[in-house]
Amino acid sequence: MVFAQDSAHGAGASAAKSAGGAVSTAAAGGGGGGHAEGPTSADFENVDVQHFFGYIWVAFLFCFITYQAIFHFVRYVRTVACLNNETQRYFATPHALYAWFKRNCLDAPLFKTRHHREFKLSTAINIGTLPSRLQMFLLVGYFATNVGFCVWSIDFSQSYSSVAGEVRNRSGVLAVMNMIPLFLLAGRNNPFITLTGISFDTMNLIHRWFGRIVVLEALTHTLAYFTNKVHTKGWPALGESITGSAFIMWGFIGTVCFFFILIQSPSPVRHAFYETFLHLHICAAALALAAVWIHLNGRPQQQLLYGVVALWAIERTVRLVRLFMRNVGNGGTKADVEVLPGDALRVTVRMARPWRFRPGQHAYLYMPSVGLWTNHPFSLAWSDEEEDLNISSMVTDEKGLPMNRQDILEKHKTSMSFIVRRRTGFTEKLYKKADLSAAGKFTTTAFVEGPYGGEDLSSYGTVMLWAAGIGITHQVPHVRDIVTAYANGTTATRRVTLVWIIQSPEHLEWIRTWMTQILSMPRRREILKILLFVTRPRSTKEIHSPSSSVQMFPGKPNVQALVDQEMQEGIGAACVSVCGTGGLADDLRRAVRNRERQWNVDFREESFSW
Repeated sequence: MVFAQDSAHGAGASAAKSAGGAVSTAAAGGGGGGHAEGPTSADFENVDVQHFFGYIWVAFLFCFITYQAIFHFVRYVRTVACLNNETQRYFATPHALYAWFKRNCLDAPLFKTRHHREFKLSTAINIGTLPSRLQMFLLVGYFATNVGFCVWSIDFSQSYSSVAGEVRNRSGVLAVMNMIPLFLLAGRNNPFITLTGISFDTMNLIHRWFGRIVVLEALTHTLAYFTNKVHTKGWPALGESITGSAFIMWGFIGTVCFFFILIQSPSPVRHAFYETFLHLHICAAALALAAVWIHLNGRPQQQLLYGVVALWAIERTVRLVRLFMRNVGNGGTKADVEVLPGDALRVTVRMARPWRFRPGQHAYLYMPSVGLWTNHPFSLAWSDEEEDLNISSMVTDEKGLPMNRQDILEKHKTSMSFIVRRRTGFTEKLYKKADLSAAGKFTTTAFVEGPYGGEDLSSYGTVMLWAAGIGITHQVPHVRDIVTAYANGTTATRRVTLVWIIQSPEHLEWIRTWMTQILSMPRRREILKILLFVTRPRSTKEIHSPSSSVQMFPGKPNVQALVDQEMQEGIGAACVSVCGTGGLADDLRRAVRNRERQWNVDFREESFSW
């Protein structure tokens, strides 16, 4: 991938190093092609580029970490101030400057209203979504920075060979530099998700665009070498250099691997053949990294790859250790899979080790009997602590001796539940196996990786939760958490409205058991209102409201009208959260943005792109 210099120049770079000149760790062997007299000015300029990129990354992280710290501080102060404040009028008024920023940057779609709704070529093929305005600004800015650094300080009045050599080395420097954040952002245990507050979905978007930048820079690097070689010595010399030099050959292999990743990663291909894409993606990335490592062997810029390899190895090791600790021992982790109406499944997992559950979390589910080593993310819909005892008493063991607290804890298992909608691939296999099993359910060995994510809404006086279909799994834990905290006096929230849009009343069976528990919780009527919208009822008799706090309606909701009603009746600062279809998310985003100048409201969109 990185042809820092022709193999014939390797001795020159070595001579430069032995002469005491610090050949640039950023210039792959020397901007001037590795002359024996030592590093050239182009080498030092490449070092400067490396430092400038470091400063840009630090500045970027500093801004987002500062924003996150301020956000957490404000949320903490607001929570404390509102625990015993029933009006919360001070926090209901938006700050004019911050409201403008949210409406025009933070929450704004790129153009008019479309952001999360996918562009579809057919019912089965989509070509992705549009980034938000802020996301596009950052991505375009970073891309332009890379283009600028590719040509910065290069004298294009020089000979073709000199210009091609400097472009070759500069693009190679940038490609290797960008591999560091590229591999960091690819991991599930990315520490910057917590530090910056940037969602995993956005990190995925950044990862994809960083990858495209690396590929373009690798291609630029390779083509600069190829064209210069052909221009000076002809095509036969180019073929001889590739086959006759391990340095050039492995660089070429690295570029081919990167280009392969590029052509197999577009949204239609990725979504249509996700399992195949994922395995090929990982293999190609590993081969590309190995090729670049060999290509840079013995050259100082290879030090940059130590960080890349370390990031990948550490992230994979952490995942493996967490997977082992969570699921091995104490009888292992078991999963009960049960068919539900509406082409859905309830997967109840009994963990081998206790697990602290938080609203808004997701986890990756492995089921070797169904999907071998593959894993898939699902929102955690519910969690309970189950007794795992074969005796009637929790305070004595089989010998009648008192049990200590640790013994009692070890006799409990965390039970977590997922609702999985039948799609293609893994979920299709899982559904068929459960459907063909006795009573429509089966039990199998499982492994759960996580938890990841989680969010706290306790600082908002008003919380409005929207869900469409299976998106209810993200919102139910918030409802339980807030109602419990309200009864205990540990939340600022005074009003929770859950809006759930479903196609058929049979979908209510997905969460009926859990909602029954929530509706029986202390002081629930004082804080919770549930609005159910059935878009395809078979009969008007199916639509009936059990009580004033649980109401059911036919058809689709008027999103703007419901948001306006919440603004009029709400208390204090507000949060509007949505987990559902792209169309619903975009409609809700527009409705919230229309009121951000009059209402202190934050918009949260839960999505998981892949």
